[in-house]
Amino acid sequence: MDNTAIEALPPLREVIAEHELAAKKALGQNFLLDLNLTRKIARAGKAAGGQWAAEKVVEIGPGPGGLTRALLLEDAAQVIAVERDERCLAALAPVVQAAAGRLTLQAGDALETDLAALCEGTPYQIVANLPYNIATPLLLRWLLAPQPPRRLTVLVQKEVAERIAAPAGSDAYGRLSVIMQWCAEVRLLFDIGPKAFVPPPKVTSTLVELVPRATPLAEAETGKLERVTAAAFGQRRKMLRSALKSLWPDAEARLSALGIEPTRRAETLNIEEFCALARAL
Repeated sequence: MDNTAIEALPPLREVIAEHELAAKKALGQNFLLDLNLTRKIARAGKAAGGQWAAEKVVEIGPGPGGLTRALLLEDAAQVIAVERDERCLAALAPVVQAAAGRLTLQAGDALETDLAALCEGTPYQIVANLPYNIATPLLLRWLLAPQPPRRLTVLVQKEVAERIAAPAGSDAYGRLSVIMQWCAEVRLLFDIGPKAFVPPPKVTSTLVELVPRATPLAEAETGKLERVTAAAFGQRRKMLRSALKSLWPDAEARLSALGIEPTRRAETLNIEEFCALARAL
């Protein structure tokens, strides 16, 4: 593809100054300006062989357009950027023009946007530097949707990434680990330090790849699995026979019937065992 017009766009710092794009804490904004890093993230969004795995690439919170430009420079055929900050929409207008039909801006809140409908039912994937304050609800919304993306390559707080990927038995293992790994394959790709962002956050970020499973890891209803994990990890220091009494007054007998030792704690159960509990509800 001819990316000459994208390459000729003014530097991001000039765009930020021109449009007075001081990052808003309320929107969880931390802009990533290093083109080498944004290109690295964009390349990570490609499938094996350096090809895009889906017809459309959705970006959430493009801000001044650093990652947006990188996606276009890495030859994404169709990028849809969802942004709720009107200042950023104005700043992105020249990128839309330079992209010559390959970039669509969608004004709106990602938490209220149906991405499958936005992509008109065609396959799509997500590549995004997610706002820290809504990263977890966004990921759960997308992965549990009737038509989830084919793939997600997202930058989140390192602590959140570690919780998503945590194995049973580890300190970071919890509700998020169970739900995410139940419905998706998870891989941590690389870290990005605070100094790469404007303004620099107080934490390191991690790029995470999530590929939704064709079928969940084990049979369970989403709502029931969420109830079981909420009860179990809500009192994670307690034995399961106590932690699950809000679900079953006879929790000890229920656990024993399922072959789960009642004195175990939540972090020792694997995903299949949590699914067995969900099926028992």
